[in-house]
Amino acid sequence: MSFKNTLLPVQCHIQSKGKLLDLSKPVVMGILNVTPDSFYTQGRYNSVDGMLTQATEMIASGARILDIGGASSRPGAAIVSVHEELDRVIPVIASIHRQFPDCWLSIDTYHAVVAAAAINAGAKIVNDISAGSLDANMLKTVAGLGVPYIAMHMQGTPDNMQQNPLYDNISLNILDYLQKVSSECQNAGITDLLIDPGFGFGKTIKQNYELLNNMSVLRTLEKPILAGISRKSMIYKAIETDADAALNGTTALHMVCLQQGASILRVHDVKEAMEAIKLFEML
Repeated sequence: MSFKNTLLPVQCHIQSKGKLLDLSKPVVMGILNVTPDSFYTQGRYNSVDGMLTQATEMIASGARILDIGGASSRPGAAIVSVHEELDRVIPVIASIHRQFPDCWLSIDTYHAVVAAAAINAGAKIVNDISAGSLDANMLKTVAGLGVPYIAMHMQGTPDNMQQNPLYDNISLNILDYLQKVSSECQNAGITDLLIDPGFGFGKTIKQNYELLNNMSVLRTLEKPILAGISRKSMIYKAIETDADAALNGTTALHMVCLQQGASILRVHDVKEAMEAIKLFEML
């Protein structure tokens, strides 16, 4: 029996601006961080031209979605002003949209004002690490925009989330949280919701692996699941290396994410993630 046949069915597509994105098979979301302190790029591609070059490479490698963020969400990161975030992401989104109008662009933000500006500039999805908890206007803004929304679980905020995170049962606690968020999104008028368990956001290494091992429980929500583990500390600390040397570990765990029912892999390395999906489909 294949892994796919053991999993509950979920929504198999999302729509935005009259376009449909098929999620009946897993897809890759490439990460474009327009931040000077990105743990992976360390600001190397922060110019509009640099981001366009990186986007071109990711699309050529098979990315269906590009996730563009202008505020760091690493542990201990300070909240970036709306003005600075807009200055970072809007020119990049506009440039990529002009060059690749059919590419699905996602704005990675917890500010409703940034989400609205990004959608107007060409993005099609809002990806919010706070699931609306950091901006009371986020859910009604996304509903008004009529675009898909990715809601992530995070215990605390980026500046304090790694200070002794506690759970009774992490998988069930996150399931309960995302069920509540799903109801809030539905009540707000959001029609296309995707869920992200939030690996590394208010979770110890042990908790991250317990969550990954039981991630399929989230399929009961019948929403597409996004898994974001690429080069995170849950990988490189476990194998005693650093983010630069965590590609092999990332690919190994991407296969587990797929087995657990992930519809989207959010990654730094598109080519390798696409290969993992291809091999998973061979199963």
